[in-house]
Formats: sequence, structure tokens, C-alpha cells
Amino acid sequence: MRLLIDSFWRAAAYCLHKRVILWSLVPLLFMALLSAVLGYFFWGPAVQWVQGLLEGANWLQAVWGWLQARGLGFGSAAIAPVLVVLVGMPIIVVLSLLLVALCMAPALVGLVGERRFPGLERKRGGSVLASLAWSLGSTLVALIALVVSIPLWFVPPLVLIIPPLIWGWLTYRVMAFDALSEHASKRERQVIFLRHRYSLMAMGLVCGYLGAAPAIVWASGLLFLAAFWVLIPLAIWIYALVFAFSSLWFAHFCLAALEALRAGPQPADAAEVVPPLAPQPDAAGAPSLSSPHK
Repeated sequence: MRLLIDSFWRAAAYCLHKRVILWSLVPLLFMALLSAVLGYFFWGPAVQWVQGLLEGANWLQAVWGWLQARGLGFGSAAIAPVLVVLVGMPIIVVLSLLLVALCMAPALVGLVGERRFPGLERKRGGSVLASLAWSLGSTLVALIALVVSIPLWFVPPLVLIIPPLIWGWLTYRVMAFDALSEHASKRERQVIFLRHRYSLMAMGLVCGYLGAAPAIVWASGLLFLAAFWVLIPLAIWIYALVFAFSSLWFAHFCLAALEALRAGPQPADAAEVVPPLAPQPDAAGAPSLSSPHK
């Protein structure tokens, strides 16, 4: 518990670091640049194409006539730009968040290692390909669990428990792996995952609930279209800060746990990763420690 709390306040303090604040602005700059480029090349054709679709739908002609009869003189020309924004903005947001995940996490782990653990040996137990495979595999398992658990969401208490549990598990699996991939060996990573699994799961749950804050702002932006251009960038910036805090929290926790593991009286051995087999009786009835698979 002490390690959990210590790493929490350290991560919160690091969020005030100028480098972290600058990194949190990267997705906003990327989103603005991408929006400007896409708008310059595709805005006009996209609006015209959507307007053509709206005008070609016979059932919508009755809607336009009904609105105009009540003094609401807007039609496809006013609706088309809004639809283009509503469809295009999620694509831009997803690309911005992918940039956050790919660029910020290694930089933040490197910042923690550089400032707090400069003498910690880097054993590089996880390559970029291994990290990608680990993340994709964990995400696939989480998505399958979400789909399988959908019927349970209709039970009021469970909808507030099951999805956060699944996303918390996914968060700790991905972020803890990334935090340890550069410094820990494969065996050390397995031992830390085993020793601190409950703390890591709790961290994942907290980060999962924190990640709901940008979604609330995003929903508000869709609800209040007049403030769309203010609330959506705000949601992206909040997400970047939440992601930065989560990465820093796991980096502080995992690297401190790794340092404590290496400073321990005994190095990690296989028994801490795989529980020993129970004694198996031999033909004479005497216990034997040999594996039944041999």
C-alpha cells in the first residue's frame, strides 16, 4: 500500500513538469494540423457529397417541407456540414489518441527512469514487437470479455462493475508491460506481475474511471453543438493528461518495485513465477517430486 500511495503522489507531481505539460499539448496540435489539412483538401467535396445524399433521399423531402412550414428555413445545406463534422471528428480524435499512446508512454517512462532511477540497469526484456503483440493480445481478450458480459450489463449494479473491471485489467496489463519493457528482464516482469497483481489491478481500475472524464466532456460537445469546437479539444487535452498521469503512476510503481526486487536478498527464481508441483506418489507409494508429464 505504501508503494501504491507513494507512486500516486509522485505521478501527480510529475504532471506539473513542463515536459509533461508540453507533451499533453501534442495531440491538440496534431488534431489542429490534421483538421486544417483535411479541411483544406476534403471539406468542400465532403459537404457537397453529403448534401447530395440528403437531397436524394425521398423521405427527407417531407422532413424539409415540414420544417420550412414551421418557419425553420434550414435544410440539407445546413445539416450537411454538421454531419461531416460529426463523422470526421471521431477519426481525427482516434488518430490523435493513437499518437498519444505511441509517443507519450515511452517518453514518460524515460522521464521517470532518467530523473528517479538513473542507476537502474536496463535489461530490455520487452521489444517493440513484443509490446505490440502483448497490447493487441490483451485488447483482444478484453474485447471478447466485454462482448460475452453484455447480457450482465442489464443488471443495474453489474454495469458499474464489470466494464470497469475489464478495462482496469487491460489498462494494467498494457501500461505495466510498457513501464517495465525497457528496464526489466522477462523473468523480473513476471515476478512483479505476480507479486503486485492486486495493486496493479487497483491502479488500472482507478485509471479506467479517470478515463471516463473525457467521455463526459465529449458527450457534452455532441449535445451542445454550439460549443463543439471548444469542448472536443478540451476532452482530448483531458484525455492526454489522464493518460500522462496513468503512465507516470505505472512507471513510478513498476520501476520502484523492480528496484526493490533487485535489492532483495534473493534474486527472482522460477518458483515465484510458476508454483512448484505437488509431490506425486510413485509406484511404491513414496512421494516423488518428478513432473507427471515426464
